[in-house]
Amino acid sequence: MKITLLTVGKLKEKYLRDGIAEYSKRLGKYCRLEIIETADERTPEGASRAIEAQIKKTEGERLLRCIRDADYVIALAIDGKMLDSVELAEKLESLGVQGESSLVFVIGGSLGLSDEVLRRADYRLSFSKLTFPHQLMRLILLEQIYRGFRIQRGEPYHK
Repeated sequence: MKITLLTVGKLKEKYLRDGIAEYSKRLGKYCRLEIIETADERTPEGASRAIEAQIKKTEGERLLRCIRDADYVIALAIDGKMLDSVELAEKLESLGVQGESSLVFVIGGSLGLSDEVLRRADYRLSFSKLTFPHQLMRLILLEQIYRGFRIQRGEPYHK
């Protein structure tokens, strides 16, 4: 299975880059992982809703250019379905059994995902009603994917 993490913006913090590198290495045992970062747009202080909508649209267009028709797209969205770790493991396994060989997890920028990206998504996933920094979300997502593969295989994991 190929898993792509498609994100807006580049990671700046070393501790996040280190954590992502660690989970990328661990995931190599279970899947082919690709991380694609698209450019983000600077949001001016006090931006109007119209400007924010345009920024999300521009970022969304960049994301959509990276998605193929055959990809199964999972958008991280606050209004998505909340799963626990076992349910996420079951979802990943179910997608594999159904023949979905290319999963793309999409994480938007600081303003979230455009309506166009959300419409393209095959599934919306939420990690919490809380809002997390989009850069930290990358690390959390990779850890949960790794945990999901370990759960699927009955390997020990921290509960």
